[in-house]
Amino acid sequence: MKTIYIVEDDTNIREIELFALNNCGYETKGFECAADFLKGIRERKPSLVLLDIMLPDEDGITVLEKLRSDRETRKLPVIMVTAKTTEIDKVKGLDSGADDYITKPFGVMELISRVKSLLRRAEPDSEGMPLRLAGIVLDMVSRSCKVEGKTIELTYKEFELLALLIQNKGVVLSRDILMEKVWGIDFAGESRTLDVHIKTLRKKLEDAGRHIQTVRNVGYLAEEESKK
Repeated sequence: MKTIYIVEDDTNIREIELFALNNCGYETKGFECAADFLKGIRERKPSLVLLDIMLPDEDGITVLEKLRSDRETRKLPVIMVTAKTTEIDKVKGLDSGADDYITKPFGVMELISRVKSLLRRAEPDSEGMPLRLAGIVLDMVSRSCKVEGKTIELTYKEFELLALLIQNKGVVLSRDILMEKVWGIDFAGESRTLDVHIKTLRKKLEDAGRHIQTVRNVGYLAEEESKK
């Protein structure tokens, strides 16, 4: 079982994060300050850390720099959690070694999605392995797509979109997350672009396209068991 450490001084937010991730099958442990966290990580290294940037005794950026300077925790997956929304704060966190960031307030589904996605990327054995959903197979090396053995021609963005959905199958991905991950955080186009790509993707996948489902007013998800 994967273990997630949550470093958050706000009790309400920490309890929500603990509850949500426990329900997803992760073992979790919460810390309200940097000192307790740094002590805990010396006793046992987790699979991933959710690290708040604003802590009462030491800021999260400094804590992150300590993790990255230690050989034992240099490659430990870290998601920065911050109430700051300016681009410079996000860049500073990423430049300091954060693997991802999430900005408060955030939804539980977004939190779970980012945790699952980062843990999957951190798995060394999964690198280059094909992604599968029902009869759909994506070869991440050759960037090819097959459905029930039949080759399907996808554009670059269609492939990226399908890969992201399959990597997070069973998890609803919001429109904002899909736009950010596939088109970039500075993408200024209409979100209608996403709907058009989903429609075209479903058409190309033919019957298998039903495994990409719409969650009204939220986004999309990929599921093994689809609704006819």
